[in-house]
Parts: sequence; C-alpha cells; structure tokens
Amino acid sequence: MEALSCLIKRVIRGGFLSPCHVRGKGGEGVKISHLLFADGTLIFCKANKDQVTFLSWLLMWFEAISGLKVNLDKSELIPMGNVENVEELASELGCKVGSLPSNYLGMPFGAPFKFVAAWDGVEERFRKRLIMWKHQYISKGGRITLIRSTLSNLPIYFMSILQIPRGVRLMLERIQRDFLWGGGALDRRPRLVRWATVCLDKRKGGLGLRAFLRLIRPSFANGVGTLRKIEGLYGTK
Repeated sequence: MEALSCLIKRVIRGGFLSPCHVRGKGGEGVKISHLLFADGTLIFCKANKDQVTFLSWLLMWFEAISGLKVNLDKSELIPMGNVENVEELASELGCKVGSLPSNYLGMPFGAPFKFVAAWDGVEERFRKRLIMWKHQYISKGGRITLIRSTLSNLPIYFMSILQIPRGVRLMLERIQRDFLWGGGALDRRPRLVRWATVCLDKRKGGLGLRAFLRLIRPSFANGVGTLRKIEGLYGTK
C-alpha cells in the first residue's frame, strides 16, 4: 500500500485531489488525504467529476504498478452533505453509492458525536460473552475476574474515539452488576454493595473493577493524543 500512498501524496501536491481539512479548536487543523489500514482504504476528494475521474485514473495506475486489483464491487463512494450528481460520480468511479454513518475498522465512520446506535455492537458483544458463560458454574471470584479482564475492556476502543452516551454507560454497567450479583444469569438479585463502592481500589474497600465514568476522559484523550502524534510525525499535508 506504500505505492498507493505515494501516488496519492503526489497528486495532492499537484492539486489534482483535495484532502479533507479537519479544523481544530485553535483555528488550525489537519489535512487528511487518505487513511490506510490492512486492506481497507479511505481516500478523500472533492465531489466533482474532475477529481473523481482523476481518482479512477490513480487507481488504474496503482493496479498497473503493483499488480494488485482494486475490488470496486466492495467499494463505495460516500458523499459528505448534499451532492446532486452522486450517482454519476459513482458511475465514473465504477462503484456503488454509500451513506453515512458507514463502518470502517469496526467504527461508525461519520456518525454524530453522541450517536447512540453506534454502541449497539458493543452491547451485542457484551451479551454474546454472557451467553457463552451462562451455562457454566462460575464463582463470584471468577465473575469478578471476567468483568475485569473482558467486559470492562470491550468498550475501550469505542471510548477512545466516541464519547459514550450516559444511557449507554449506565446500561453497560447494569449488565455487569447483574452478572456479578445474579450468579451469571443476569437475574436482578439484591445488590449487596453499591457499584461505586465495587469500583473502588481494593485498598479502599472495593473490588478494583473499572468504572466507565472515570475512563471517559483518559480514553478519549488517548485517541486525540494518537492523532496529534501522527500529525507531529508526518505533518498535515
């Protein structure tokens, strides 16, 4: 994919494609022309026929240079905002029209900042794990270990990019509480200790479980810090 990245950088410098400009709080920002991860690629350009045509040429040049084949059947042209001739542009590129939010690396790309439906996949993974454990006899100590090592880690990836809505946070914490006190069957049995106390450090009388409320800022800051490191290493062009 290094060859494709070099081609994109050259056409950006030549003014044939326009990157996406993400503004920051201070008025400055970062210009993103493309994102590459494994075999997934995002390329940004203006929604006009000249740039889309040049993008199709660029992909053909990449195929000729690398010997690889771009699978346009699995590719999408995703418009940002109102684009009247989007079907024509997709036909020019040879792919189908997509829409936001779309899925990229397991994340809802283009979703609103507090898009609740984006967290449905996290809840589903929670429940799949619980189904696996439901018919096993697990002691309370074992349940604490599973919550600490598995359940409390499932939302961390999402929390590094998106701000978790309060309702989602409370729902995920309720699932953990029911698993802990319900004997693994998610029964709503009496809770012997408040969840805030359960999440305290062991030295303070808690069980050392993670409270999502305390993880929100560090996780989100970690995602922002990663973007700033990338900008510092590679620049904004």
